[in-house]
Amino acid sequence: MALRSREATCQMQAFILTALMGVLFLPGSGATVQSTSALDEPSPTKAAIAAPAGKLAIEKESSTTYTVKLTAYNAVPEQTDSDPSTTASGLASNSEVIAARSHDLADALPFGTVIAIYGPGTDTPSCNYNKVSHLIGYRVIADTTASRFTKRVDVQFDAADTVMVNGRTINPGLALGVCSGVTVKVVGHLPLSRVPTTQAGLAKLFAPKELALNK
Repeated sequence: MALRSREATCQMQAFILTALMGVLFLPGSGATVQSTSALDEPSPTKAAIAAPAGKLAIEKESSTTYTVKLTAYNAVPEQTDSDPSTTASGLASNSEVIAARSHDLADALPFGTVIAIYGPGTDTPSCNYNKVSHLIGYRVIADTTASRFTKRVDVQFDAADTVMVNGRTINPGLALGVCSGVTVKVVGHLPLSRVPTTQAGLAKLFAPKELALNK
């Protein structure tokens, strides 16, 4: 008799609990159920694979600008160090995409920062930006200048390349000279492992973003 009473009591308690659960989680009641199972959490790897390639490369974007002196260099021992083929970031030297920045800009322009460069409208005897602008494009900060320089961005050019300036054929780095009051704009950031090796690759990732930022 006592056994049956306990069974009846248990059945009644189970019925009441079920009824209460139904009331608490009726549609529209506002109550939600959150699973704590790790199996229900999204997989970061799967989410990354599903994202467009451009989104994977771009970590963040900004319209922040800096006013700097713009100069250029070649990846040769006379202008860098004993290992000109490797930049300060560890990336291989690449005259299509690499730029250096002075040490005082390390926090503002960390390695992997992608910049667009806006030079002066007209050239001067000390600055021939417009004669070499077609070789600049977007640049990835991946190197540093000599410690004596401040507020400076140094674009890497091919040591074997040439441009015509005032009837002379000279290297783009010499042609550029020293350009003051140049604006560099941060257009995005890339993990160093994902830096494209060509201007076309950089433009594919950032040109649409850059246009959007200018609207």
